[in-house]
Amino acid sequence: MTSESERPAFTHRPARHGLIGPFSGRQLLAGAIAVLVIAIVGVVVTTPLGNTANQPDLIDPLATPFIIGEAPAEGLKAGQQAPEMTIDLGDGSTYQLKDLDGNPVRLADLRGKVVWLNFFASWCPPCQQETPILRTLSDTYRDRGLEVVGISVQETTASDVKAYADRYRLRYPIGFDGSGNVLREYRVFALPTQFFLDTNGVIQQVVSGPVDEQGARALIESMLPGGSPSLSSSPAPS
Repeated sequence: MTSESERPAFTHRPARHGLIGPFSGRQLLAGAIAVLVIAIVGVVVTTPLGNTANQPDLIDPLATPFIIGEAPAEGLKAGQQAPEMTIDLGDGSTYQLKDLDGNPVRLADLRGKVVWLNFFASWCPPCQQETPILRTLSDTYRDRGLEVVGISVQETTASDVKAYADRYRLRYPIGFDGSGNVLREYRVFALPTQFFLDTNGVIQQVVSGPVDEQGARALIESMLPGGSPSLSSSPAPS
């Protein structure tokens, strides 16, 4: 028989409790840091590139442009005459932008109309998102003097662009800039990029990125006969 002096001493250790329920302070701190990181990443992903303070109602605040090159030191600005679609190549030859049916696209032929030039690519997600807006506003304002002109860039063939236009049922003309000559002439570095021209072919607005329908509609209304257009240039994305 074992005597009481030989029995092991009984000790009671209270169960450890976390700072909140079963979680320790270190675990709670790690969780808080993870939530903060996720929140910061979310803000970065959904924030448009560049400063849109000068045009809060024109640029779509939920979309960002697709950057295809380095921003030029000096881009085209409001108040300048829009370059014609016949480009001097510097070797004695010229390049003429043509639409999907092979017809030349000339701004001179559109004098007297408000012109919305839209540089886009069929593979560009923000361009795809914006396309229904162009279709709607083109159909709405065509009879009032608006001419939307799409300029397709960085595409393989004109037939690819034609398939895109057919799929979206686009009725406005689209120039196929397979060589990129017009793209470079207009110093475009993001897709989509918009140029809004008055009836004399003077640039009124430059937007590097997708537009908001309500803002674009208001701008078009102001530029059509009876409106009060004002010169302004959208800040380019950084």
